[in-house]
Amino acid sequence: MTEMDDLVARDAAAFFHQHGSSPCIGALRAARGIWLEDMEGRRFIDLHGNTVHHLGHGHPEVAAALKRQLDELAFAPRRFTNAPALSLAEALLARWPGPPARVLFATGGSDAIEIALKLARVATGRQETISLEGSYHGHGFGAFGLSSAALDPRLGAFLPGRHHVTPYWAGAHGPARMLEEIAGLLATGRIAAVIAEPMRSSCHVPPADLWPRVRALCDAYGTRLVFDEIPSGLGKTGRFFAFEHFGATPDLVVLGKALGGGMVPIAAVIGDARLNVAPELELGHYTHEKNPLTTRAAATLLEIIARDDLVARARDAGGRLSSGIAEIAARAPGVSGVRGLGLLLAVEFDAAAYGQVPGPAFAEQLVATCFARGLSTTAKGPNAIGLSLPLTVTDAEIAEVLRRIEAVGNRERLPREASNIPATP
Repeated sequence: MTEMDDLVARDAAAFFHQHGSSPCIGALRAARGIWLEDMEGRRFIDLHGNTVHHLGHGHPEVAAALKRQLDELAFAPRRFTNAPALSLAEALLARWPGPPARVLFATGGSDAIEIALKLARVATGRQETISLEGSYHGHGFGAFGLSSAALDPRLGAFLPGRHHVTPYWAGAHGPARMLEEIAGLLATGRIAAVIAEPMRSSCHVPPADLWPRVRALCDAYGTRLVFDEIPSGLGKTGRFFAFEHFGATPDLVVLGKALGGGMVPIAAVIGDARLNVAPELELGHYTHEKNPLTTRAAATLLEIIARDDLVARARDAGGRLSSGIAEIAARAPGVSGVRGLGLLLAVEFDAAAYGQVPGPAFAEQLVATCFARGLSTTAKGPNAIGLSLPLTVTDAEIAEVLRRIEAVGNRERLPREASNIPATP
């Protein structure tokens, strides 16, 4: 048994098993930039990164900032403030394009989603929600129930008053049906919040008029609009906030994943200051709410993004990737196109070119083929894989990624057996 096999076996024996992480497919010994290296020395380009690697893995400036902060102040009880937490709050508020705002921090995206729901409930005096069927908002009992109307009965009841509407990506009539269903539910006067990813992390881009029309509906009925930018924010799409592409500013936005610089867990809720109406409630009273380590990492991330103009880099690098995929699609029979914005992309494949039909089995086989070509990725629907790279990606690295994707697109056959690499959100 190799050292990696031993670690995987010990992991399987130690952790509760769950979809997406346990048992594991391997063990890593290094992660730097766009690269992952396993215990046996195999290297993979990370096209997924759980959407935390905006600066690439192991960015030296974030690591150095954390080391300095560890020596200065490693923890602050909730009743005390500290300089890193304030620096982060002020930096995020300076980026906010709407009216005056305030912020709260949490330890993860699911927690931050639930803070936003609490604020919407308090502000409206209502408890019901609208979300898009097939979306993803986390795994807390409040957040997870927003993701799908059909839940495993073994988990029991989630929050009541959840309404799931047709998503805009559900075919040609999806946007119209979504608007019609939202309007009908808002007319009941019971909806506290509409919550959605402005662009689903499966990289389906909404019509230009969709979110302005939803914004107008929410305004007409006194409902709060909440955008979940946990995977898409912080410059990933070529704008700092993904909603800036679509002409609709939400009442609340949630950030997470990459906010911790790819090293520590932290999430944030930014919202209209007029929602500051419940000082007597514990909206997000977390032990590590204003942790100086996590907030230092996040503040450093924002400094690097601004200093190195990485939002523009995401736009330009994403354009280079999209153009490269289009060129590949013209000559590689398996590749049909690309969708998304900036560096949050999905590569679409033609299942017929492989003698198959689109579906979960085909998508899993695509992931397995990519893995064999040194690309670590996940499925993004029945015939696509994720193409998510750091904002720091170089032109040479983009060329290497395109070379490997073309190799996948030129394969005559996919493996018979699907990979055990899960398609995680």
